[in-house]
Amino acid sequence: MNDTTKSTAETRAFDTEVDQLLKLMINALYSNREIFLRELVSNASDALDKLRFQALTDSSLQGLDQDPAIISIEIDADAHTLVVTDNGIGMTRQDVIDNLGTIARSGTARFLESLSGDQKTDARLIGQFGVGFYSAFIVADRVTVETRHAGAASDEAVRWFSDGKGEYTLEATAMDAPGTRVELQLGEQHRDLLDADRIKRIVRHYSNHISFPIRVVEAGSESEQEPEVVNDTQALWTRPKVEIGDEEYAEFYQGLSGDLQPPAKWAHHHVEGTQSYSMLLFLPGQAPFDLAWNRDDRRGVKLYIQRVFIMDAAEQLLPRYLRFIRGVVDSDDLPLNISREILQDSPLLGKIRAAVVRRSLDMIEKLADEGGEAWATFQREFGNVLKEGIIEDLDNRERIAKLLRFASTVDRAPHSVSLTAYLERAGEQPDAIWYLTGDSMDQVLASPHLEAFSKAGVEVLLLTDPIDVWLVNHLFEFDGKPLKSAASGEFEAPADDDEAPTEEQQQERDALCGTIKKLLGDRVGNVRPSKRLTESASCIAEDASGMTLQMRRMLKQAGQDVPDFKPDLEINAEHALVNRLAETRDESRRAELAHLLLDQALLIDGGELADPAGFVKRVNKLLAE
Repeated sequence: MNDTTKSTAETRAFDTEVDQLLKLMINALYSNREIFLRELVSNASDALDKLRFQALTDSSLQGLDQDPAIISIEIDADAHTLVVTDNGIGMTRQDVIDNLGTIARSGTARFLESLSGDQKTDARLIGQFGVGFYSAFIVADRVTVETRHAGAASDEAVRWFSDGKGEYTLEATAMDAPGTRVELQLGEQHRDLLDADRIKRIVRHYSNHISFPIRVVEAGSESEQEPEVVNDTQALWTRPKVEIGDEEYAEFYQGLSGDLQPPAKWAHHHVEGTQSYSMLLFLPGQAPFDLAWNRDDRRGVKLYIQRVFIMDAAEQLLPRYLRFIRGVVDSDDLPLNISREILQDSPLLGKIRAAVVRRSLDMIEKLADEGGEAWATFQREFGNVLKEGIIEDLDNRERIAKLLRFASTVDRAPHSVSLTAYLERAGEQPDAIWYLTGDSMDQVLASPHLEAFSKAGVEVLLLTDPIDVWLVNHLFEFDGKPLKSAASGEFEAPADDDEAPTEEQQQERDALCGTIKKLLGDRVGNVRPSKRLTESASCIAEDASGMTLQMRRMLKQAGQDVPDFKPDLEINAEHALVNRLAETRDESRRAELAHLLLDQALLIDGGELADPAGFVKRVNKLLAE
């Protein structure tokens, strides 16, 4: 820079109520102070791109774009300054007034409007909002910009500086070469940012795939070696798939996710047209320990806009039931809010989300077709999370249902039986897909509800994960067959002719049920003879369209109000305990036995007892006898 240049400084007011707007932007628009560096680097990248494009048609600029394009970040801990420099297009005095003196007026946006055809398609310009530069005031007490336009005569340049309090100052200066230098005088509470390693980490996080090299330099450091390039100037997802080997994909995934294991699958796609975007998705081989309950996991698909990092795991791109998917989506055209931290709804956003879901399910289906240990691992690690898609994704419900796996009375191994395999084993014209929910495998296997199915040789799916209770309330049918609960009482045990009760026996059983209902009073709805129990004394008959005992308990545990209900009770007229109740004439003893039949039925089904102490006393008294 030539310090001999003389000029009278000119102080101007910003064209808007900048003091209020800057306070709003600093306190509300940006949620993370590190964003300022992303915005300044993006502006520098824009300036380098503009020089490259304008040199194609402006003969006065030709040759200026031959120097190696570079973005430099200089840290001076003693002076408390951080400087971002580029050798791009630079700005004229009027450019500075228009772009830095007016909030939300973006030179980049106007430059884009001037491009057409292939130029606009190829331009990798980032800032289109006119406020990104002002994010510097999040951390800086004073910002100074020195810039020389590539078309300026000699060393003519302009200096702009402001403390962001309503005014800015302009003065002439000199620079040896075109470009822009932005100096931030960091506030005392932000000087922890004057650490080279931290700045490098921020660059790699937000701007790692900017197409120009970024170097970080510490003032006063004596080294004969040229500073290293901090960023990876070519994003893997922008390269043709034929150029990328499996090892590169695996290495990229491990760097992206922090997972030491290789991915199980990946999908790499470029979509070209009026609206272009790229996606690189990975199906992990193992899950983080908190995946099941951390539904707000923020480590999923990263969103980039023209290779500039915007956000992690955007909910608008990846539904929660696919939160285990890792990867990158990079778009040229997605609209953002003014701080570039929140996506705005748009038709393109809907298309990209649908594509992410489709490609993710494609990967899972391919893994299912291959089977083997990788598929077994996926089911063990992610199978229960995938079930959430039945509840959340109506459009893909049937497709997701085909990928689900359960234990059953035929194959008790977890995640082993598909709904398709169930129907194939059931043979021709199965009336339903039968299931039974419970808290554990031991509980459901001991359930009296399975007795009739066991006798008839009918397979029952055994659903023991908490999400299963909600799943079956949303998945009503599969491949045209209804899903029915084995606890509903709709299935009857096949009876031999010699086992059918006579008319007199049926009347006696009906009378006994009436007696038991009277003894239990308000504790039950109806009492009826069971046509499905073969070994147990009693069971609860759940309403096929009502709330199960397990769901009632889960809602109570979650603090939800659950209406009172009176369960229906079925009794096995052939059981010794029921016969004892029928034979005794002691009214007190009959009442105790009746309550015991109901209590044990509730307990086996995972229900709760209103009087546990009374149940223990009744059991002890029965054992003592």
